[in-house]
Amino acid sequence: MKTIDLDTILPGSETMETVSDETAIECVRRGYHQAYEVVMRRYNRRLFRTARSILKNNDAAQDAVQEAYISAFYKLDTYESRGNFAAWLTRITVNKALMMKRKPDNRVADKLDNINDENLKASHANPADALANKELAALIEMAIDNLPDIFRCVFVLRAVQQLSVQETADSLEIPEATVKSRFHRARNLMQDNLNQHMEQVGLQAFEFAGQRCDQIVQTVLKRLGA
Repeated sequence: MKTIDLDTILPGSETMETVSDETAIECVRRGYHQAYEVVMRRYNRRLFRTARSILKNNDAAQDAVQEAYISAFYKLDTYESRGNFAAWLTRITVNKALMMKRKPDNRVADKLDNINDENLKASHANPADALANKELAALIEMAIDNLPDIFRCVFVLRAVQQLSVQETADSLEIPEATVKSRFHRARNLMQDNLNQHMEQVGLQAFEFAGQRCDQIVQTVLKRLGA
């Protein structure tokens, strides 16, 4: 593995964070394998979400993404620079995830993603908010997991990853019209799923108690006393 010299490898004032996919790939092809880290960090979230939409399991999705990256690395010579690298990576990830799902010894259990660290940190000062965010995330993820396989991946790429219709179609190798129809159907199913859940367990929105109530009382009393 060669050490990357940005001054001699990258064009102009580009860095490994801003460089195009094609340039990063060319660096990898020329033996500067550290450039592959840039590609992975750029697409980790997209590929993980894609794999999880198929496998419905965090650990299995991570394994699928890792296998996809390894497979893509050894296939870089077959990638045409005129293509869409992100879509190419996504197709490899989809194939890896589907292969894992078809294995008879694959025990893929339904697990919900934990709320991400950023949300936890942001809500750390207010445990009630942190719990509400986590419950909301779990509810949405459960509804996504309950979507039929044929709709789930399209929904994740369009609604969660926010890819365009064309990007989704390229990634899954299906017509754009199919993406539109499946996404429309998935959104309706999501709404039905969430409505049924709210009817069963009830929804307590804008709960007013605890810390927020105490803050208002204390602030008012303080101002009146002054």
